[in-house]
Amino acid sequence: MRTRRGASMWDQDTFVSAVGDAVRAPSIHNSQPWRFRRTEGGIEVRVDPARALPATDPDGRAARVSCGAAAANLALSLAVAEAPADVATHAGAVHLTPAVPRPPTPLERRLHWQIWRRHTNRSPFADTAVAAGVTTQLVRQVESDGGWLDLVEDGPDLHALAALTHEADTELRADPRYLAELRAWSTGADQDVEGVGPRAAGATPHPGELMTRRDFGGPGHEGTRDPGRGPVVAVFGVHGDRPADELRAGIVLQRLLLLAADLGLAAALFSQPIEVPAVREQVRLALHRSHDPQLVLRFGYAPSTCFTNRRPPSDVIG
Repeated sequence: MRTRRGASMWDQDTFVSAVGDAVRAPSIHNSQPWRFRRTEGGIEVRVDPARALPATDPDGRAARVSCGAAAANLALSLAVAEAPADVATHAGAVHLTPAVPRPPTPLERRLHWQIWRRHTNRSPFADTAVAAGVTTQLVRQVESDGGWLDLVEDGPDLHALAALTHEADTELRADPRYLAELRAWSTGADQDVEGVGPRAAGATPHPGELMTRRDFGGPGHEGTRDPGRGPVVAVFGVHGDRPADELRAGIVLQRLLLLAADLGLAAALFSQPIEVPAVREQVRLALHRSHDPQLVLRFGYAPSTCFTNRRPPSDVIG
């Protein structure tokens, strides 16, 4: 019965439209490592092995997080079409199956509205403080979705995290394979449908920046250290380290990023301290967490920057 209802709810146009929203999710180097497939019981979102990043993401953790983020967008798109889905993560894929039809909630409408407006900001942030009540909403959203978000306050803890980010970035850049991979995904034109083009790359990282950004070969730095006033830096994770948990982390992460956009915040993502296992372990121990962190983020206010492009649904379905 459920399969028959789903077949009528998720016609091909609804499916393709939802995939068009799903691919707006973030991914390292804008590699877009996902595939979408209709199954007898619903929709499957799975990692595309052809788009692996063996130097940056050798165990596929980041690809799984990205697929989870895409599944979050997919679920929101189906919800606003009044054809909602139940979402389950397994070792290798996210499965969406038809749920009881209902109108979308106000939160689902708000988050869905931000899918095409949210983007990673790779430019300096404004020196404007973020109100405590705003960050509280972010923390509560993540906790209600089954994750955790630890705010790292300005002071010794923040500078220690910044130092670890710089250490990880330095170690990664010492690997010729990593540099080759980074160049391969950041030397295209702005109109390319994958990778990070010059306009989206942001300025070359300033040596005095608080949080070391990944260098995508953008224009010369803008002569600012960009420390921000009381910068909101946070470490994100979920309760678990298995592949299915990493997919679930992507779902929680994307909903966090969409809520931040809804609250008027820009977001910058720092995955370098997660990509280096020894540094990741130092971050986990510093936070007294039982499970690995999944990402370091910064929230604040900044002008909108250039969006990275996405492949069309026809390239990722099947």
